[in-house]
Amino acid sequence: MGNPKAFLEIHRQEAGYRPIHDRIHDFGEVEQTLNTRERKLQASRCMDCGVPFCHWACPLGNKAPEWNDALYKGDWELAFRLLNSTNPFPEFTGRICPALCEKACVLNRFNHEPTTNREDECAIIEAAFREGYIQPRVPVRNNRRIAIIGAGPAGLAAADALNQMGYTVTVFEKNEAAGGLLRYGIPNFKLNKAIIDRRIKLMEAEGIEFRYGSAVSMDNGQWTIDNCSTSDNSQFSILNSQFDAIVMASGTPTARDLKVPGRELKGVHFALELLSQQNRVLAGKDFPKDERITAKGKNVLVIGGGDTGSDCIGTAHRQGCKSVTQIEIMPMPVEGPEDPQNPWPNWPRTLKTTSSHEEGCTRRWNINTLEFLGENGKLTGVKVQEIDWKPNPEGGRPIMVEKGEPEIIKAELVLLAMGFLKPEHPEYPANVFVCGDAANGASLVVRAMASGIETARKVNEYLSK
Repeated sequence: MGNPKAFLEIHRQEAGYRPIHDRIHDFGEVEQTLNTRERKLQASRCMDCGVPFCHWACPLGNKAPEWNDALYKGDWELAFRLLNSTNPFPEFTGRICPALCEKACVLNRFNHEPTTNREDECAIIEAAFREGYIQPRVPVRNNRRIAIIGAGPAGLAAADALNQMGYTVTVFEKNEAAGGLLRYGIPNFKLNKAIIDRRIKLMEAEGIEFRYGSAVSMDNGQWTIDNCSTSDNSQFSILNSQFDAIVMASGTPTARDLKVPGRELKGVHFALELLSQQNRVLAGKDFPKDERITAKGKNVLVIGGGDTGSDCIGTAHRQGCKSVTQIEIMPMPVEGPEDPQNPWPNWPRTLKTTSSHEEGCTRRWNINTLEFLGENGKLTGVKVQEIDWKPNPEGGRPIMVEKGEPEIIKAELVLLAMGFLKPEHPEYPANVFVCGDAANGASLVVRAMASGIETARKVNEYLSK
């Protein structure tokens, strides 16, 4: 701990966002960076607590006090080695993680100015790439082969860990490129896709093989990999015979739907239909005019109050929408830094205002959707009802009761951002392992990565017996 009084003398300083009038006209990353001096000062605020709750809160077990101290002292390479010892992809979490560690920071309890762990983490990994601390590591092979189904955060983390253990790893991905929701769900203004490409190139240099356009499906108990890049691997039984273990990291592909009258109207879409298409457009793919989903000149209604809904808001602004409204069926979260129902060091369920919200959005809570309205097959509005939640006398889920009269929200584009359904899996052979969102349901990228690493350990233990 280089400066034991830094947390008393130096206030928390975030890099902040690019000006709204500038950033809404492009899909460049909105978050700015601090200069080296200011970043080191922020790292000095870490108190090196006797009980590091940041370490406890992080699903990866990141050792924030250690790499913050190295960063403060100017030893960027040591900071990277310490960070990379627990986190395989700090360039992802350093941009999009909600920073569970910061909410658990003792300084958050002390004065609500926690250490800037997430931004520090991003600065460390970018310095590591820039200074050449990161070089391909090709391990000695143990003559065993592993198949990873899915190249999202969990699959990539499992692939990286197993590759470094000496296994020959092949990753099968249904899409045209790796990343999963990192690439097709998170907008470029939060995560530039060149960051993903940089990591994939490194993993390929380390010996991991990626096969794209390889969709896993099951029919009458028979697993197949369709559109595989090599024809001799089409049957799962054949695939199984070629690999010593298989890791299923296929995520949560089924979005939660809203089956109310008018759902079939043109203009009602799942959030990921918009987000994935926009990311593909930015990558150079063309879509026919009748397939293109755009908010340009439209009143947009986002149904769902989470991060995916927020991403839809930011995307709608950049596409040139007329207005954006976001509704949520649950009550408005507590305002302020503390949550009495979920106190420190746990994650506070408080009101979150993102960069997208700052760009302009009407936000409403306790709103239930009744019907999609339209003319000539096209969406024109949504009938909604304000509600209240009353305690259930029998316990369990509160009871929804109507409040006031239904109203109509004008909208030509509705985006359903209500989460994803947890996949159901059949019973697999002993050498098939499930990880990430495919195993646990939709959650954070950092939790998916932690699950991938843990699953890699289980695979290694299984094959070592």
